[in-house]
Amino acid sequence: MTVDSADGTAAAQKAQPPRKRAAAKKAPRKAAGRAAAAAQPELVQLLSPTGERVRNAEYDAYVDAITDDELRALYRDMVLTRRFDAEATALQRQGELGLWASLLGQEAAQIGSGRATREDDYVFPTYREHGVAWCRGVDPTNLLGMFRGVNHGGWDPNSNNFHLYTIVIGSQTLHATGYAMGVAKDGADSAVIAYFGDGASSQGDVLEAFNFGAVYNAPVVFFCQNNQWAISEPTERQMRVPLYQRAQGFGFPGVRVDGNDVLACLAVTRWALERARNGEGPTLVEAFTYRMGAHTTSDDPTKYRADEEREAWEAKDPILRLRTYLEARTDTDEGFFAELDAESEALGKRVRDVVRAMPDPGHLAIFENVYADGHALVDEERAQFVAYQASFADEAAGEA
Repeated sequence: MTVDSADGTAAAQKAQPPRKRAAAKKAPRKAAGRAAAAAQPELVQLLSPTGERVRNAEYDAYVDAITDDELRALYRDMVLTRRFDAEATALQRQGELGLWASLLGQEAAQIGSGRATREDDYVFPTYREHGVAWCRGVDPTNLLGMFRGVNHGGWDPNSNNFHLYTIVIGSQTLHATGYAMGVAKDGADSAVIAYFGDGASSQGDVLEAFNFGAVYNAPVVFFCQNNQWAISEPTERQMRVPLYQRAQGFGFPGVRVDGNDVLACLAVTRWALERARNGEGPTLVEAFTYRMGAHTTSDDPTKYRADEEREAWEAKDPILRLRTYLEARTDTDEGFFAELDAESEALGKRVRDVVRAMPDPGHLAIFENVYADGHALVDEERAQFVAYQASFADEAAGEA
């Protein structure tokens, strides 16, 4: 059947069997989805994958004054963070940790944004922000205590303005927004930044946080590390438009930045935090990066990702990118890299030693801090557990 008019086309589709009509409707959607996934939206980039400085009229001002020493400090941060992460992964494989969520490949996004914060800013992480924790002065071995199961985080959030890791996906964005609303009411000159991933962006909590942040003009930066995989789900199965564009629907700006470019992440986050402090409200920063390893050590990415995809992103390695720039454009010599290698090995050894020496928590610790003022049911459960533990001692004494 040949039909020339639009009305005729519709009639022809109605004449098709139901299954064929459904397939005809799905085909354009699938094609649109593939096209959206293939197209790579523009992003802010100040350092190319080959280590060349890229000029940007809007964001250069936020990093133009950076010194060679500060560049070397950023490089050191990324190298030591990666070394710590590799050691943690090895410790889990050796049975010393129950689980580990690696940040491999996301060092620039975390170090760049983390170093953009001020001491009085408050950070709400998920469970992969090891580089941000490093920037906030949290001892990395404290992070491992939680994954070893001997504490609930191991640091006081108010000491570093760095909240405890959040395992519930996306909920920390609401906490961050509420905290930021309080900051605004107090009249403080500080900002809040909330970290989450592309997978978490599909959670209702995140969208609620966007709405509250916008309506109340909260001084909060939503920093999404889009590593393109929510465990085994690629981003094209989660969204039809680039993630940063979601901000438009809530009435605040969104920016996509090269998440493997530490300078761009530093500049864009400085800009976003400055907006927040100036009373201009929220910003969504999408750091377009890649998860080089598994989602966690319980995951096998070879089952759902092609090796060619990872290899393509290895060429965009954030650490190699900055090293290339340092070697070509600064007076950084081999001595600096050699000293850093030695420092990296020392960090790995300290992490191993500290983790293996961590004492097991007391058996009754699980009953502490359940309720602020205590609870009769918890007291009853504690007494039952004490009796249960004592039964083993009585049994051993009887056998003796």
